[in-house]
Amino acid sequence: MKGFGSDKEAILELITSRSNKQRQEICQSYKSLYGKDLIGDLKYELTGKFERLIVGLMRPLAYFDAKEIKDAISGVGTDEKCLIEILASRTNQQIHQLAEAYKDAYERNLEEDIIADTSGHFKKMLVVLLQGTREEDDVVSEDLVAQDVKDLYEAGELKWGTDEAQFIYILGNRSKQHLRLVFDEYLKTTGIPIETSIRGELSGDFEKLMLAVVKCIRSTAEYFAERLFKAMKGLGTRDNTLIRIMVSRSELDMLDIREVFRTKYEKSLYSMIKNDTSGEYKKALLKLCGGDDDAAGQFFPEAAKVAYQMWELSAVARVELKGTVRPAPNFDPEADAKALRKAMKGLGTDEDTIIDIITHRSNDQRQQIRQTFKSHFGRDLMADLKSEISGSLAKLILGLMMPPAHYDAKQLKKAMEGAGTDEQALIEILATRNNQEIQAINEAYQEDYHKSLEDDLTSDTSGYLKRILVSLATGNRDEGPENSEQAREDAQVIAEILEIADTTTSGDKLSLETRFMSILCSRSYQHLRRVFQEFIKMTNHDVEHTIKKEMSGDVRDALVAIVQSVKNKPLFFADKLYKSMKGAGTDEKTLTRIMVSRSETDLLNIRREFIEKYDKSLHHVIESDNSGDYLKALLALCGGED
Repeated sequence: MKGFGSDKEAILELITSRSNKQRQEICQSYKSLYGKDLIGDLKYELTGKFERLIVGLMRPLAYFDAKEIKDAISGVGTDEKCLIEILASRTNQQIHQLAEAYKDAYERNLEEDIIADTSGHFKKMLVVLLQGTREEDDVVSEDLVAQDVKDLYEAGELKWGTDEAQFIYILGNRSKQHLRLVFDEYLKTTGIPIETSIRGELSGDFEKLMLAVVKCIRSTAEYFAERLFKAMKGLGTRDNTLIRIMVSRSELDMLDIREVFRTKYEKSLYSMIKNDTSGEYKKALLKLCGGDDDAAGQFFPEAAKVAYQMWELSAVARVELKGTVRPAPNFDPEADAKALRKAMKGLGTDEDTIIDIITHRSNDQRQQIRQTFKSHFGRDLMADLKSEISGSLAKLILGLMMPPAHYDAKQLKKAMEGAGTDEQALIEILATRNNQEIQAINEAYQEDYHKSLEDDLTSDTSGYLKRILVSLATGNRDEGPENSEQAREDAQVIAEILEIADTTTSGDKLSLETRFMSILCSRSYQHLRRVFQEFIKMTNHDVEHTIKKEMSGDVRDALVAIVQSVKNKPLFFADKLYKSMKGAGTDEKTLTRIMVSRSETDLLNIRREFIEKYDKSLHHVIESDNSGDYLKALLALCGGED
């Protein structure tokens, strides 16, 4: 740092390759040798994010946390996310050290400052966490687990209103080991993950804090992996969050965080930091990250554990599927038919009335309106709508007017018409519909186009993809329970086919491929969940991750779509919706297709998965990405802002 300018490379090289304890010794020696304060000199020489990162590394961890909290509650407004992250994730010992460091650095009482700056149940839970008195006993009483499950259920789901005090007491004081069993038992007993209950019963910053506590109890590494991902995805980087986590976790569990990150987001933390930051700041962050897991492309034991837990959750959760469009009360098809006729008669078209009626009636009610319209006016409602509205709005409204099976049949037909085939649409529809829906689609296809769906799929697709799609289009998926012994055999077949791409003789490989396809296309969802768990036990790999790594093109996409549907169908659609609107331009075909086909089935569940994964609501993304009457109709179907 001497002379003109500073050798930033030397500074970052030195500081990122010493432990915190060693950095304190360097500070001491610097003072003894030069009579100067090293942190003061660094602040003077460096600027911006790089300075914040380097100076953060120079402070003892408890003092670093104390400074973060002081900044979070100083000035106008409070950075609640920072308070939540630090207080939900630190151990008892770290909390005690933080309180002492705060007192030492600012001559103030941390608890009093937080009480003065926060309010309500959020404040109460923060104060409980600040005591640093979470039980640390690994011996768990089954009776107490059962009692806590009962108390939480009665305090939330079974109560008119919510008894927040019970949530605060149990989640704020019980040991991690105990709470993990409580969460497992809660799911088995109620069929609802504890996170879903918290979202339904609590709100605002209090809800966010309780969800963070639950995530840290389940896996602190996964909590931080998710925070890092959200800090860097989309436009702009939340540098405060990125710096805070990289500084505070670099000597604790950064390797675990990297492993979970690699599994959950299918890219390494290293590559994401590299693409999202620049200059010396980037170099220092990459040094703290410590390595690129994409280079090895491997799958970690920690990641396998997380994948197994996700399948376990998928296997026991009894999720009630809910659409956003429900039958209208006091339905009067005659009044609706007249209102629609009036909206289309004469000069101009009243699009608002058309949107309002059609998006707020169930499909059965729309069919009655269509019938009544014909009886009253001797006109075809579909033909009238077609001549009055156009573009994206027309595709959406006309889609809603069709019975679901006929709509799906039409989408499949369009995907195969003309030059080129829209394989993604074929995969999306055939991989996600149940037997009953597939059979109805086959009948509608035959009725509308006088051809069999299977014949068209056979002539329009080829190879392995054709076999998968034709198999799915038969609608012969088993609907029975799992068979444990069969599940192990099935997992073995999948393991062989995914690991031996080119090593067996063609005869063996062909019969294995046929069995592999038959397993994915005809076993029940319940059975497949068990198969995929057995696969992890057997190989230490997750089946979705392996398919993505070993296969390519449309075949890979079709198999991944099946696996994702088995795991969590609403999340599969949430991903498709997000991808249809991110980046330049909107994929209106996909957006319209999903909004029409899921509005009465599970669009409410899709909305919940969307906000959970992307940290923004479906309503908000639709609003930012569309316009005009098409936007109005989409928002009406979306049914609310989360």
